[in-house]
Amino acid sequence: MILHKETAQKTAELLLQINAIKLQPQNPFTWASGWHSPIYCDNRITLSYPAIRNFIREHIANQIEEIYGKPEVIAGVATGAIGIGALVADYLNLPFCYVRPEAKSHGRQNKIEGLIQSGQSVVVVEDLISTGGSSLKAVEALRDSGAIVKGMIAIFTYGFPVAFENFEKAGVQLNTLSDYNHLLIQAEKSNYITNEQAEVLGQWRENPSIWKP
Repeated sequence: MILHKETAQKTAELLLQINAIKLQPQNPFTWASGWHSPIYCDNRITLSYPAIRNFIREHIANQIEEIYGKPEVIAGVATGAIGIGALVADYLNLPFCYVRPEAKSHGRQNKIEGLIQSGQSVVVVEDLISTGGSSLKAVEALRDSGAIVKGMIAIFTYGFPVAFENFEKAGVQLNTLSDYNHLLIQAEKSNYITNEQAEVLGQWRENPSIWKP
């Protein structure tokens, strides 16, 4: 995975600034999986801030061209990455489609909305990577349609080892604008958290499924 240090720190700073990422080690969140977590991330909030969404759009677009070369199509993972994926496609002047986690139960029962043809190259845009499960379902659907998936780029990743394993098994190159390590550095630097809280946040990432506050 390629990370640009300045971009990673700036992205983390912006996400903290608008509360797209919230850190509450003393009052943790409970995820849908049942995990207790001192962090909550909702990158869709970036869409409400033009300057920040433009920063993310441009840096994702630039990294796509730098790392993968310009694809023929941009695909967003529904629903969190539809907005930013469409912005990136517009910036690169490329076709856009998005991929549902499951096929619709009515109509044409599509998993992929928008036009993508067999043999076309595609880069997948995602907002957040946790274990990578739902993101890789999108890759599978695109591959099943005959598309050539060059890789995936996301705004942020928690950096769980299981995610790296899942992407490696699937043969998908993943890159992100920022990650958990850069987030903690930036949060401490800006006095968003204390040294003690940073330690707690570090411990959570080591074994999040059994972590307790």
